[in-house]
Amino acid sequence: MYRLYSHNDLDGVGCGIVAKLAFGENVDIRYNSVVGLDFQVERFLEKGRSDDCLFITDLSVNEKNEQRLDEHVKKGGKVKLIDHHKTALHFNKYDWGMVQVEYEDGRLASATSLLYEYLIQHKLMEPSKALGQFVELVRQYDTWEWDKNGNIEAKRLNDLFFMISIDEFEERMIQKINMGDSFKFDDFEQKILDMEDSKIERYVRRKRREMVQTFIGEHCAGIVHAESYHSELGNELGKDNQHLDYIAIINAGGKKISLRTIHDHIDVSDVAHRFGGGGHAKAAGCSLTEEAYRLYVAEPFHIEPVRADAFRNVYNCKGSNNGSLYENRQEDTFFIYPLSEGEWMIEENGSNMALTFDSFEEAERFIKRNHAAWLVRDEIFVAYLMENVMHTKTGMNEKNSDGFVSYSPTPNEYERENTTLPH
Repeated sequence: MYRLYSHNDLDGVGCGIVAKLAFGENVDIRYNSVVGLDFQVERFLEKGRSDDCLFITDLSVNEKNEQRLDEHVKKGGKVKLIDHHKTALHFNKYDWGMVQVEYEDGRLASATSLLYEYLIQHKLMEPSKALGQFVELVRQYDTWEWDKNGNIEAKRLNDLFFMISIDEFEERMIQKINMGDSFKFDDFEQKILDMEDSKIERYVRRKRREMVQTFIGEHCAGIVHAESYHSELGNELGKDNQHLDYIAIINAGGKKISLRTIHDHIDVSDVAHRFGGGGHAKAAGCSLTEEAYRLYVAEPFHIEPVRADAFRNVYNCKGSNNGSLYENRQEDTFFIYPLSEGEWMIEENGSNMALTFDSFEEAERFIKRNHAAWLVRDEIFVAYLMENVMHTKTGMNEKNSDGFVSYSPTPNEYERENTTLPH
């Protein structure tokens, strides 16, 4: 008898589908959370199932069960732990451990792809075109390569996974793989996925208006409370706010934090590890511990949400040679303008900062990270320029050392901008 203990996400259930196709009725599959796995393993060892072959996929056991499994193998037991998280690499010291983060060609591995290849290599199943396509969709979604490759089908596979029960998902996928020459969604699935796309878009749009930002340690993080669509939120909010190192998505009811980043130089699994969690470089998670609650919930509670950049401007545009105007909730103004080719300056409230930047993007990143500023709408930009021109021409108001005075929009102008932000 084969037994497979796997994670309860798409990659973990993908392992279950591969195992069912390989072993049929001769496999018992249990899907677990990170904590639930150790309970399952303890029960397996207590029952002394020395004749059963145990596969553990997409999860790793605690130190106590690690030692117990090793003793079980030394006594003749059959165990194979297959994982792709770097926090599990130490299991490679055992003959029964197989942990691989990426392939030789640079592609990131998933538990489903590793199990599929292992079973083929050991003649425990035959490859098929449809199954290979399914495994690749799971791999690309779980490693987030789908976004880089523009593979929307991988994202839609995960959407479908969350829309129906695990049992129904398994049944549909196995039937699809067994009956078809290639893997594709049927008309019904396409229709409900189109409806789900619209629902996700509305959800993300609402959460955009709720995100706050703050520094946690050395990282500038965006924080939003949400129970659903964590990957989609992390991706969209990260793209909208590229000055942020990562997005932390708080599920207070589940007492969990999901961490997502779009940057190659940020490893959120290191952040999660601080709170006893783990995951991938770009997608990780941890429990909402007492320290994590203080840093991500209690202390940022009074911070106002991040305002979105104006998005329909004609004049106040990012990187313009005529300058770009930003402001923040303290009513400070930030005017980014080029001094010369390859050199940019920031004027804060009418006075130049004692800093220059090699690009507009670096200057914008500085004011967004340190001052939570946003690009203002055209009418505020035009009013700012007119105010400064008038003061320069007439000399009626006191000038600063650069010949400019700062412009602060009136309350009515703030209200007008608020009413025209995207909803």
